[in-house]
Amino acid sequence: MAIRFDHKPGLVVYLTAGDPTLDATRAIALAAIDAGADVIELGVPFSDPLADGPVIQRAMERAVARRTSLADVLAIARGIRGARPNAGLIIFTYLNPILRYGLSRFADDAATAGADGVLVTDLIVEEAAEYLAEMNRVGLAPVFLAAPTSPDERLEAIAAHSKGFIYAISRVGITGKQQSMTDDAVALVARIRASFGSGRVKLPVAVGFGISNAQHVAQVAEFADAAVIGSAIVELIERSTPDSAPGEVSRFIKGLRQVESALAR
Repeated sequence: MAIRFDHKPGLVVYLTAGDPTLDATRAIALAAIDAGADVIELGVPFSDPLADGPVIQRAMERAVARRTSLADVLAIARGIRGARPNAGLIIFTYLNPILRYGLSRFADDAATAGADGVLVTDLIVEEAAEYLAEMNRVGLAPVFLAAPTSPDERLEAIAAHSKGFIYAISRVGITGKQQSMTDDAVALVARIRASFGSGRVKLPVAVGFGISNAQHVAQVAEFADAAVIGSAIVELIERSTPDSAPGEVSRFIKGLRQVESALAR
């Protein structure tokens, strides 16, 4: 298994696991993959999601209220991997659930479940030595967040230690939809690419935080490798029923994929 982007631009789809139900999350993930998502980010519900905006916070609250656990998320990952063996699959989490579960145990179980990598949203690369050692031990790709405020030294460390792809935050702040891409995102991607230097493998750069429509995806395609869709998908699920959500998400992603068709012409 390996994270790769077969489309231009690639699409990374974030889902809060357990919202609306565990079975629905699996069905939505499979529908998203079949509609053109390259990578699924399975969000681990957490009671204090400080980096997330109101849409994902509400989804987290609903999933936590249903007692969705990290073990449940890994079970969903196992089901997705079995059904779609070639899809990219990332566990997206805050650090606290991992520490409660046990870092080594988590690394073993995430790898066994078929995850390709892990993104810990509140873990900076300078403090990640033990985490990186565990990821390397089991062959999981550590994916780090890079922000417009990240100093060059941090970007260089992220470039040195990341695998799979680098997640570039399009703006400072929390997750949520926005009207247009900012100049900060363009500048950040350029800085990330410069941080690889000569002789180092250049990873794809995915841009997230606020991407919510085909126009945004088209803008991202001009300067990055992939777009991350989070709040727009989660909000769509919130407005749907468990039975209708997979179809709604599929139609939404196919609409985003029209950008790829236009670029190919």
